[in-house]
Amino acid sequence: MDEQIEENLKKISTWKRIFFMLIFAAIGGLVRMLIWAVILLQIASVLFTGNPNENVLKFGRNLSLYTYHIITFLTFNSDVLPYPFAEWEMTEELKLPEPKKRQKK
Repeated sequence: MDEQIEENLKKISTWKRIFFMLIFAAIGGLVRMLIWAVILLQIASVLFTGNPNENVLKFGRNLSLYTYHIITFLTFNSDVLPYPFAEWEMTEELKLPEPKKRQKK
């Protein structure tokens, strides 16, 4: 048992992943702050215009996908490094349900 633990501790790939996990945990914190900005912008948009801003909707969706990609990496559900270590298209390929069509008021 001790030999297995020692072998695991010596694996460079494990330490490399831990390093990237720390980086993406920090990036995830920054992304969460951006999500709060999106939330506040959408609240302001709805209060002033009656409708959410379409550009902010798209940006929020991309942030959601990016957050999902980071979390799948951090939880070992994916070995693919999120953007900027992979193409942004890798994040866009993750599928979320399409947003509901909103009625304009």
